[in-house]
Amino acid sequence: MPAEEMLAEVIRCLIIVRDEQRIRMQTLLAQLKTAKGATPLSSEAIVTLIRQHFSSPRSSRLPVLAVAAAYKAAENRLGERILPLQSHNAADKQTGALGDLEITLVDDDNVVTSYEMKAKRVTKDDINHALQKISRSEKQVDNYLFITTDVIDPEVKDYATSLYDETGGIEIAILDCISFLRHFLHLFHRLRLDFLETYQELVLAESDSAVSQPLKEAFLALRQAAESRE
Repeated sequence: MPAEEMLAEVIRCLIIVRDEQRIRMQTLLAQLKTAKGATPLSSEAIVTLIRQHFSSPRSSRLPVLAVAAAYKAAENRLGERILPLQSHNAADKQTGALGDLEITLVDDDNVVTSYEMKAKRVTKDDINHALQKISRSEKQVDNYLFITTDVIDPEVKDYATSLYDETGGIEIAILDCISFLRHFLHLFHRLRLDFLETYQELVLAESDSAVSQPLKEAFLALRQAAESRE
């Protein structure tokens, strides 16, 4: 087959795949809209939904989006805002970012809280690396928080806590991602659906290289199933 015909065939197949994906997304979104009159999901049901989504393959970007959604949903009450999210594969040295997520006061560009997401156990080396980034940064950091989806080592947690005086008042802590979200959803119970909608928007807006098409479809299907049960 000539190169021109091969190229045309590849483009045709890509268009077919794109259109099929678009139709599936439209169908899933339409199914969610038909359930809008149903009883709203409880905070615990939303926690279960997010945990199920985190369990999907290639989901390392999701904790970043979940914590970002929590702050976006509550930013008017917190007096804080999120700095624009960096690309999932952008190195901190390139972006100048301290972590995966940076939170500032509404009227101040200095970072007050930095989040670093881990899909594995946080180690002392991770904490020491964070200290190096903080020491090189021109930003003011009050909190540097590790959010993990793995087990928290008590020894490493104690090491992080011990650094408060040494760093002149910078709080370094390790938090479990699901526990963080559960606490947020119960603390801001009336904002739980705002959180869910924001999380969905962030997931669907991500590039396919960060959140794959199957992962986006999985969330919509999981949400539809959860809302059907309520």
